[in-house]
Amino acid sequence: MVRTVRNAGLAWMALLLIMMLVLTACAEKAAEPTSTEQKAPTENTAAKTKVVKDAYGDVEIPVKPQRVAAIYQEDFLTALGVTPVVQWYHPAWGKQDYLGLDVPLFDITGSMEALLAANPDIIIVDGYADPKKYEEFSKVAPTYKLPDELRNDTIGRLKKIAEVLGVPEKADEAIQKYNEKIADTKAKLEKAIGNETVAVIRLNVGNKPNLALFGDGNVYTGMLYKELGLTPYSAAKNQETHVVLSEEAIPAIDADHIIVFPSNGTWTSEENKDALKILESPIWKSVPAVKKGHVYPMERTHWQSGAILANMKKADDLVKAFVK
Repeated sequence: MVRTVRNAGLAWMALLLIMMLVLTACAEKAAEPTSTEQKAPTENTAAKTKVVKDAYGDVEIPVKPQRVAAIYQEDFLTALGVTPVVQWYHPAWGKQDYLGLDVPLFDITGSMEALLAANPDIIIVDGYADPKKYEEFSKVAPTYKLPDELRNDTIGRLKKIAEVLGVPEKADEAIQKYNEKIADTKAKLEKAIGNETVAVIRLNVGNKPNLALFGDGNVYTGMLYKELGLTPYSAAKNQETHVVLSEEAIPAIDADHIIVFPSNGTWTSEENKDALKILESPIWKSVPAVKKGHVYPMERTHWQSGAILANMKKADDLVKAFVK
């Protein structure tokens, strides 16, 4: 009887041991990757980069870059929902404050240290990057130079940046919002001022302050005429950039409305006090639009940009100025 019980116990122990071994083997087998899972990392690795053609030739860039530096293109990144790893900065001109970015500044007049520290996956540049500067950027990270023909093409530039970053759908969303804003603003402005002429003038501050008239083809303000339908002041027609106005030309400005902004700083910057005296001079006060109170001071940072969010802020400014 004792042997029977003992044998039965041994049998149960043997059975239990066998079951444990089977369960362990199954667990190990389940943990092993399938042949498909084993191939996935190889496929992902192969898809990490792509070769694209930029203004200087072929460049290998990440398919889905996560850390993006876009020098003076931060507006477009923000519109696409991408936070840049650094923001363009110039000691004399400052940065694009209207974006409200909280990222390290990259002084374009200094060294590459800030850019190196940001460790970007990709750097996007525009026409300011000549071959020498492009080579410097390329030593930090794969660098893509935007085509020169997109310089004055806000929508085209946005699409290209989205394409490079692998998020074309984000561009479609941003463009829809932009088009709606522009169409709404254009209708309001047409009703408010019709064909009354508009001049855009920049107060150039510095050692020798002067006034510059922006043309209807200017990269920053041409959209007022081409997209928002405003009528340019006659001297601004067929002008691609801007012209500095002589003292004799200032009293001759007969635009119905004048938009004005400083080249650097703000209207309250201490260093701009001397330059502001131009707008207190008898010559300036003799201009018809000035006499009528049809002068509209604007903030510099988005008025000196032709990017998509900047243009939308200009649209808001114009509605506030003209639509009563």
